[in-house]
Amino acid sequence: MERVRAAFRDECARLGEVLRGVDEADLDRPTDCRPWTVRELLAHVRTGAGRLVDMLAAPAPPRAEVDAAAYYGAAKFTPPVDAARIDSGRREARELDGPALVADFDRAWRDALAAVDAQPPGRVVRTRHGDAMALTEFLRTRVVEVGVHGLDLAATLDRQPWLTPTAAEVVAGLLTGGRPVPAELGWDRLTLIRKATGRADLTARERAVLGATGFRWLSFGG
Repeated sequence: MERVRAAFRDECARLGEVLRGVDEADLDRPTDCRPWTVRELLAHVRTGAGRLVDMLAAPAPPRAEVDAAAYYGAAKFTPPVDAARIDSGRREARELDGPALVADFDRAWRDALAAVDAQPPGRVVRTRHGDAMALTEFLRTRVVEVGVHGLDLAATLDRQPWLTPTAAEVVAGLLTGGRPVPAELGWDRLTLIRKATGRADLTARERAVLGATGFRWLSFGG
C-alpha cells in the first residue's frame, strides 16, 4: 500500500502543479484522447481521483474478487459505458472555470488520500461497476488513470511528459504483470507505458521483438 499511495500522491501533486499555469484557451484544446478537451479530460481525472471518498464511506464487501488487472476488462469499455464516461466528463467540465476546476482536482485527490489513510489494513471496496477489490488494488487503478491521462494532457499542452518515477513504477508493473521487458527493446518505463497504451506507435522492429519473445502486456478492455 505505501508504494501505491506514494505514487498516487506524487502523480496527483505533480499534475496539480502543472495545471496551475494553464489558461482558459489551453483548457479548451482538443486532446488526442477523443473526444475530450483538456478541460473535459481534467474533469474526468478529477472525478476518478476523488471516487474513493464515497466508496470508503460505504460498507466494505466481505472479500476482494477482482484485482487491478482484471478491473480493466472489456465490460469497462463497451459503447454505453464509454458514452456515459464521456458525457459525465463533459457535464462536469461545464460546472467550473479553469482555476476552480484545478482547485477542485487538488481537493478531490487530497480528500481521497485522507480517506485511504483512515482505513484499516486489508480494506475492501466496491467500485461503481460492482467489482469488489482490495483498496490497494483500486488505488493502483487511480495511479493509472492520473498517470496515463497525464501523458495525454502533456502531449496536448506541448509539454514534456511529467510522469513521476513512483507512478511510472506502479503503472509499468501493472501493465507487465511484473515481468521484465525484453532487453532488445531498450525501453525505459515511460516508453513502455506510451507504447503499451497506444500513446506511441510500435516500430516494425519492436513488433518483431515482441513476436519473437512472446512478451505481452495488459490490454485495457482485453
